[in-house]
Amino acid sequence: MSGLTHYDRTGAARMVDVTRKPATRRTARAHALVRMRAPVLDQLPANPKGNPLEIARIAGIAGAKRTAELIPLCHPLMLTHVDVEARVSRRGVEILSTATTTAATGVEMEALTAAAVAALTIYDMTKALDKSIEISELYLLEKTGGKSGRYQRGGDNSR
Repeated sequence: MSGLTHYDRTGAARMVDVTRKPATRRTARAHALVRMRAPVLDQLPANPKGNPLEIARIAGIAGAKRTAELIPLCHPLMLTHVDVEARVSRRGVEILSTATTTAATGVEMEALTAAAVAALTIYDMTKALDKSIEISELYLLEKTGGKSGRYQRGGDNSR
């Protein structure tokens, strides 16, 4: 299991020991897409449950703060900033999330969790209009900090 940090020499799952790693500023940005038909998009402002984009934004922030409770081997992090943006596009609702901390481990999972929870919230608030809504394109856009340095999706990630 060489290269996979969440496994020990015997192949057993483990939480990575970050005790000796220095705390550095770390950021991550993630994306998700909630695909829906144009008639559903048109009805978003009139949703009787409230503004789905705003509710999704708040849900994504709350989700990022609970990542370690949801993903068993994630470290609990003191997040210094989380932001979630949900905006309507011709493809559906685009979710962009950002998480920041100063810690010995990264915030990629927090950014991804924020995007996923925001997307699920959009689905929950619109499923009465269309059961075929689809959540897709959940991925890391960028991360900074730590030993591996900067990663940018589609960019040159050499150190």
